[in-house]
Amino acid sequence: MKSKIALRDDIPVYPTIIHALREAAKIATDRDAFICADKRVTYAQFERAVGGLAHRLREIGAEGGRVAIVMGNSIETTVAAMGGMAAGAQIALLNPMYTDHELAPLLADADPAVILCSPPFAERLNQQAKKLGDENVIVMGEGDYSLETWIDDAAIKLPEPLPTPEDKSAMFFTGGTTGLPKGAEHTHAMMELFCRVMNSMWRLDMDTERILSVAPIFHIWGHHFVNIMPIYIRATTVIVPLYKPDDVLAAFEDHAITVFAGGPPAIYMGLLGSEKIGSTDFSNLKYCLAGGAACSEYLLKTWEAKTGCVMLEGGGMSEGAPVSGNPTHGERRFMSAGPVPPLTEIEIVDLENGENVMPVGERGEIRIKADTFTNSYRNRPQETAEAIRDGWLYTGDIGYLDEDGYLFYVDRKKEMILVGGFNVYPREVDEVLLGHDAIGEAAAVALPDDFSGEVVRACISLVPGEALSEQEVIDYCAERLVKYKVPKVVEFFDELPKTGPAKIDKLKLRGLR
Repeated sequence: MKSKIALRDDIPVYPTIIHALREAAKIATDRDAFICADKRVTYAQFERAVGGLAHRLREIGAEGGRVAIVMGNSIETTVAAMGGMAAGAQIALLNPMYTDHELAPLLADADPAVILCSPPFAERLNQQAKKLGDENVIVMGEGDYSLETWIDDAAIKLPEPLPTPEDKSAMFFTGGTTGLPKGAEHTHAMMELFCRVMNSMWRLDMDTERILSVAPIFHIWGHHFVNIMPIYIRATTVIVPLYKPDDVLAAFEDHAITVFAGGPPAIYMGLLGSEKIGSTDFSNLKYCLAGGAACSEYLLKTWEAKTGCVMLEGGGMSEGAPVSGNPTHGERRFMSAGPVPPLTEIEIVDLENGENVMPVGERGEIRIKADTFTNSYRNRPQETAEAIRDGWLYTGDIGYLDEDGYLFYVDRKKEMILVGGFNVYPREVDEVLLGHDAIGEAAAVALPDDFSGEVVRACISLVPGEALSEQEVIDYCAERLVKYKVPKVVEFFDELPKTGPAKIDKLKLRGLR
């Protein structure tokens, strides 16, 4: 089904988001671009910082290569991401809370010319860089790489030539069939078009919005609603360095927030759990944007009752966005992820071979065709060929379209576990579990959870004669996996159930048969 929504013709068109930044520095020179805790920079200052870093990165030789970014939320992180792209490099954003076990293969896959990191992670990243045979690690926020080095130097400009639409801009890691995440590659054209397509669904105003962003910038949602969309519309963005519900609620009032780019349901649930939710002034709030996981009926109704502002759900993935989005100007359908976006085609196909298009209202796998989506995974030709066929990206999600083109998600074909909006691929957890000498069989599956949506449930059988407690299994995983991937529940079996071909029956473990 093709979109019934037209692309807006009253918003700007740029070759890349870097061009949009240059324009913003001219038009909104003295407007605050970013505010984070006690720091703030205007658009003119931000352009100088991005330009200063970009020149340094070109001197190092990053142009045409990749720049790995391992940082928490901060203004320096936005400078790192935009500076890397302005230098003509492809940025690879990585979760700074990953363990060394998780981080090492991703850095090896990205093969960066330089690594940018926050001060708390410098020692770890220097060790990782040495293992890669590369010692180009830059600590953002310190010495020559502090904001103060660049923001007041009016002579600093963005390096020429600026990137082209066809240049690679970023890569976001998602799960792979081998158990290791794979990098979905984005171009500048994809990112710029995302802004125009998304802004035809969520019609944010140019030059006036004040956006509150709490999602991690290394995630595609956080990145796109800190670095991409706000710069495109020349908004002021308030970045929360560390998610604490009371601090987030205070920001609504302190900064007269008009748009809350909350993201995953767990963010909203955490805010509803704060005692301050009832006394917070939401009078400036126009739009609350949600994505990353499906919102419950309870969450949608309770949030609107508490704040007076509806949540607008949308769909997206590391491979690109938007898949869908309930419009700000138009009909919102409760429990739907919204209609098909402009310049986008979505089909629901059979689960067996993915070729037969299902009738309206019938469930199947969601496949999408749009220029806002990747056409390659870095270093993964086989997985690229499996996921992208004849121009269609097969999402692995199960859903249906109604007669008006509104998309409803109902399940997942793939076994991915969605914890608070973060993808957890069971194969990765399985391999960690199987690395323990006492574990003979292992299968990680999703367990429903009121707060996070889902958590990881580890189903294991032990090697005969061995003994382990649930806490010992959890502690073992915690040393090797980021917190949200660590099993919340461990269940012991004499033997895991099997399918006919003697494969572990994860559907049975999930209670689906």
